Amino acid sequence: MKAPAFAYCKAATLEDALQFLDRYGDAARLLAGGQSLLPALNLRLTHPQWLIDIAGLEALRGERLQQHTLELGALTTHREIASSVLVKTHIPLLAMAVPYVAHAAIRNRGTIGGSLALADPAAEYPAVALACEASVCIQSMRGERKVKASDYFQGLYQTALESDEILCAVEFPIARRNERFGFQELARRHGDYAMAGLAARASISEEDKIEQLHLVFFALGDRPMLATNAIACLIGQRIDSQTIRAAQQALDDDLSPPDDLQAKAATKLHWAKVLLGRVLAALASNKGVRAND
Repeated sequence: MKAPAFAYCKAATLEDALQFLDRYGDAARLLAGGQSLLPALNLRLTHPQWLIDIAGLEALRGERLQQHTLELGALTTHREIASSVLVKTHIPLLAMAVPYVAHAAIRNRGTIGGSLALADPAAEYPAVALACEASVCIQSMRGERKVKASDYFQGLYQTALESDEILCAVEFPIARRNERFGFQELARRHGDYAMAGLAARASISEEDKIEQLHLVFFALGDRPMLATNAIACLIGQRIDSQTIRAAQQALDDDLSPPDDLQAKAATKLHWAKVLLGRVLAALASNKGVRAND
């Protein structure tokens, strides 16, 4: 199929892009890496009147390391994230997730901002952002604001972004030395969208007890899901076979995956429990990636 007719404008500056969005609002879509938008256009799943090309905006690129955070510009590509020493050092969970993102050709052009703006529930970055308690940096002609990941993802392909706003960057807290990270996903082929996935971040004491924990499942609901009941089973505990089984059982109250063409809900819940067991076992055996490894 061919894309529907649309008008095209290329923003020379961030200010240009914001003015275009302010003028056209819901009738416009932003074009950055284009790895999700262009297929959607060709399938006629979206019908914008205007495409605003922001791919050349240097203001939306780069890494900015601050005292407690690492900020990534929205146009940072998956390939750039994969090769970044700063990401590997300070956001290990993001570095672990990148190899699972699509295939090489898509990683060359796709961007972190595009992934978070689309908010596909089967994508890796939304889950990582939630697990790391990242904040999304947003701008419009009305000003700037930051939205916590826990407030940003609001439903199936729904986010806190307004029609006149641009996601400019994402800000990750720097990993602490006592933190460990785990990432697992199940897909039909490596690089395909996940059928079930888990991003985990844990603070573990010198006595090997879990002090803080974020378990975020993806591809099992309409957004990344924080498994609060499973987390409650594990806080203050050492990871062993008994606590793993208790956490797996608690997922029955955390997750309600829908039936779909890939699997029944019960099968998806089983996948989630398997992934949880694998991730927790890796964290317990010190195979979970540590900060500053």
